[in-house]
Amino acid sequence: MTTSSSSAPILAPGEPRRAQPVVPTGTARTALRPLDAGAARIDGGFWALRQERNGAAAVREAYDLLEKAGNFANLRIAAGLEEGQARGPIFMDSDIYKWLEAVAFEYGRVPADDLLRLQREVTDLVARAQADDGYLDSVQQILGGVEGRYTDLPWSHEMYCAGHLFQAAVAQVRATSDTALLDVAVRLADHLDATFGPGKRQDVDGHPVVEMGLVELARETGERRYLDLAAHFVEARGRGYTAGLGKESTYFSDRVPVREAVTVEGHAVRAVYLGAGATDVAIERGDADLLGAVEGQFAAMMSSKAFITGGLGARWDFEAFGDPYELPGDRGYAESCAAIGGVQWAWRLLLATGKPVYADAIERFLFNAFLPGVSLRGTEYFYVNPLQLREGAHADENRSPAHGRRGWFDCACCPPNIMRTFASLDAYLATTREGGLQLHQFAPGTFDFAGGAVRVETDYPWSGSVGIEVTRSEGAWSLDLRIPAWSDETRLAVNGEAVDAAPGTYARITRDFRVGDIIRLDLDLTPRVYAADARIDASRGAVAVERGPLVYALESHDSPGVTIDDATIDLAGAITETERPDLLDGIVTLEAAGRVPSAHAETAWPYRRVRAGDAAAVRTDEGVGYAGADPERAPEAPAPVPLTLVPYYAWANRGAGSMRVWIPVD
Repeated sequence: MTTSSSSAPILAPGEPRRAQPVVPTGTARTALRPLDAGAARIDGGFWALRQERNGAAAVREAYDLLEKAGNFANLRIAAGLEEGQARGPIFMDSDIYKWLEAVAFEYGRVPADDLLRLQREVTDLVARAQADDGYLDSVQQILGGVEGRYTDLPWSHEMYCAGHLFQAAVAQVRATSDTALLDVAVRLADHLDATFGPGKRQDVDGHPVVEMGLVELARETGERRYLDLAAHFVEARGRGYTAGLGKESTYFSDRVPVREAVTVEGHAVRAVYLGAGATDVAIERGDADLLGAVEGQFAAMMSSKAFITGGLGARWDFEAFGDPYELPGDRGYAESCAAIGGVQWAWRLLLATGKPVYADAIERFLFNAFLPGVSLRGTEYFYVNPLQLREGAHADENRSPAHGRRGWFDCACCPPNIMRTFASLDAYLATTREGGLQLHQFAPGTFDFAGGAVRVETDYPWSGSVGIEVTRSEGAWSLDLRIPAWSDETRLAVNGEAVDAAPGTYARITRDFRVGDIIRLDLDLTPRVYAADARIDASRGAVAVERGPLVYALESHDSPGVTIDDATIDLAGAITETERPDLLDGIVTLEAAGRVPSAHAETAWPYRRVRAGDAAAVRTDEGVGYAGADPERAPEAPAPVPLTLVPYYAWANRGAGSMRVWIPVD
């Protein structure tokens, strides 16, 4: 495809604006409301740099990558504009829609004519590919025609693609005022509504997301039928549809009805997308029972099925959640898309309940599960995010982290998902209610609501100091500041006057604010050491280190001559900090005392016999007791070594080397 060569400026029908991806209706039952479009604006610091690189490079370069992969060609063939065979996975259209959503949000963030041209060109192609009756799925249209529609819903992803189209269409309207894609979305939604639901077909798509898409489309258009159809799809799960087709229902989040499920299971991205969609339905319908069910599922996920990074999905097999506490660091899957789904679900739960636990979860997801999925340049990606890469690891397939991050994938769901998340990130920082403002995440920027406005300045996450200045005030209102659960010693003051602030809560300041009032929040960034629940076998006897919101890791680049797999950490020593503006875009490293064995015994069998009752021998790695080892050789004491830890999100930006988050204790 080629873009227009015209140099004439293109103007959207309305002013571009930083749009909200989730906007509950005025009658929805929520504790919090998103800020209005354009009212939240990140304009500096840690996240602004990532947004800038995402917009300047990734979003624009993705156009050519989608062309090269065949995504656009599929649409052209379906539209009758060219001939050929379908290319790529069955869900190729969804990558286009996620990218279009990113384009729209990026245009609202930093308006540019080239983005609007791309949006309109590709939207026109999507419209041309749509069938006369509203059906749209280019791969299926090429492969199966009308007779092939919805004949293999567990795997066909037809409604999955539709859901992403609905989200992109809403983003376009909210960010650019263009309605061309919305027209396509409405026709497709009407087609789905005429085909599925009570008294019609009862099947469900094998990959949830249409639920979120339909609810947001209902919010934007005011069409209640779309909300009702989303509710139908939520309630239809767990009723035996996929099992009746001989499929494994657990994988498709179809084993247990949503209201009865007590945890998440199966394919991780499917499960969290379903949780987010069910939360949307609960919010709009005021369904307290459904909301309670999904809250319980989220809590069970975080208590026994999430990595310390917030990564979701323990198994490479089927990209799935494992059993409770099955969280292997070196084989953990933790797909980047699952982290994004975790953010989307937690955000909806935060809006619904106002509970700080969901804002804490969003912070963990963003810094430690989402951000590792993209390079510092912003144009290379991890599909999978394990917590350990062993010495000498080699890639055995397209998604392997041993490749290092890649510019695209055969299954390219993650890159455009990451793009749309960066482009809409401003929306996830603050909310309003009852004339007040709530700050959930910390970044330099401005935040406006009906009762006033504030300016935030901070070097978070490197510094725990957050300064907030009131820039507009219409009288008395409340400012709620999230105090992260990890901040043990927090100081909060208004114009120098101390205010109580407890970890894991919102500190509320209610007063007749004046322009120029200064709120100072100082969070405790002292490095912290964590041990895993004993039921997490893979991490037993090891610790992880965090500073502020960041999980840290050992990486071979910082310990030349040290085999990371062998390193242990000495907890008797202090963990110190060093500011490194020259390293990895500027970070704070952590230093700790450690040890490595002087040598390993080379044996034919990697297990040794120990005497009953000799617990100390179990924790050593000495040659005595190995088959073929010299029984007269005295074991050498492990050698002390300094250990340098870097933020986990930044690993593999200097080449893919060995890495580990969980470090055995000396």
